Amino acid sequence: MKKDYKVIGFDADDTLWVNEPYFRSSEHAFCSLMSIFMEPALVQRVLFRIEVKNMPLYGYGVKALMLSMMEAAIEVSRDQLTGDMMKQIIALGKDQLNKEVVLLEGVKEVLDRMKHKGQKVVVITKGDLLDQERKLAKSGLDNCFHHVEIMSEKHESDYTKLLEHLEVEANDFLMIGNSIKSDILPVLNIGGYGIHIPFHETWEFEKIDLKVDHPHFMEINHVSELHQLLGL
Repeated sequence: MKKDYKVIGFDADDTLWVNEPYFRSSEHAFCSLMSIFMEPALVQRVLFRIEVKNMPLYGYGVKALMLSMMEAAIEVSRDQLTGDMMKQIIALGKDQLNKEVVLLEGVKEVLDRMKHKGQKVVVITKGDLLDQERKLAKSGLDNCFHHVEIMSEKHESDYTKLLEHLEVEANDFLMIGNSIKSDILPVLNIGGYGIHIPFHETWEFEKIDLKVDHPHFMEINHVSELHQLLGL
């Protein structure tokens, strides 16, 4: 791993701020609501299957989850879903959309050092445009970034297109994130660098059973380790 990069990219959810625990809380509440029809563990499996099926239509984020919960509720209840239950599902989604943005420890300090150093830093995240923009504004970090990219997906072609827009070669780009599948592997595959910072909760869809052994890859335990690694 080298220390100097023309552009450094950060994932947002569960890299800069807390996100996944809110999704788990909403899903647990939904499964509990539906437990009068089916065991919660089985409800969870139905919901996940429907979420994955709906991704090409709805993408990612809280709104996509709400729509999938409604569809799952209809299936689990065998069309016995009441208006009150539907209201409770909608309330779960609205509550999550209004959550405070809680920065992960050490993130602000690292970004401030990068800004002071003159490092070009970008946010690269996927999800609902309005929700991600709202979270970035709430975070107070928006003035730390040269560019914000909210993607529908994080495939190799998406990163390639972004790097062309930023006018940077892959060999001069470092991506930092909590998902090996979305944040790291696509970047390594196009010739970039990746630093993985695991988060204590990972969505089932983002889990990957693969040990990464690559000269452009490193895993660290905490964002504060970037100070020494990147000479901040």
